[in-house]
Amino acid sequence: MAATTGNVTTARGIPYDGTMGAGAGLLALSYLLGTFPTALIVARLAGHDPTREGSGNPGASNVYRLAGTKAGVAVFLGDAVKGAAATAIGKAAGGPRLALACGIAAVLGHVFPVFRRFRGGRGVATAAGTVAVMEPLVAVPFVAVWLLTARLTGKASAASLVVIGATPAVVFALDRPVWEKAGMGALAAVVVARHAGNLVRLARGDEPNLESAP
Repeated sequence: MAATTGNVTTARGIPYDGTMGAGAGLLALSYLLGTFPTALIVARLAGHDPTREGSGNPGASNVYRLAGTKAGVAVFLGDAVKGAAATAIGKAAGGPRLALACGIAAVLGHVFPVFRRFRGGRGVATAAGTVAVMEPLVAVPFVAVWLLTARLTGKASAASLVVIGATPAVVFALDRPVWEKAGMGALAAVVVARHAGNLVRLARGDEPNLESAP
């Protein structure tokens, strides 16, 4: 028997006020935002195709090696904005839980873009944008840690793995709600999984340096 909640009738008597549908729409929008091909656009303007040159990864580090500092920074900032914008929109529309869900959706869009056969980047910058909105006080220290690790090791992947691996630990240390701990853990797991090849090369000692030529 159907039940009525406001102007909406649900088949099983489950209250529904439209927020679930709006949330699903925002998640889909966040995913699509994540698919925006920042690296492809910036690199091609400089005459390169990051999916066919260098490491083959459409991300800031590869574009940096191929096209220089300005191009690499532009890609990082553009990808970070995708995560930050999706998270901010979710926060404004439904609070912190929806914010984190939208940020994760944007990272998934970046990593598994439907328009490019699910072959995307590693997700570091987009995840960074998400974390910056969710936990703004840790954003600057994380940037400092990334820069220090990259300088000491010469490896962008090592720096990224240190920072993304520290994210769930920081959330636990700050005693955030269970849903945030789980969400940040899932976010980190996606990014670390996309670095599987980097982890193997780091273990073998043949991971390219950040400054190395393609």
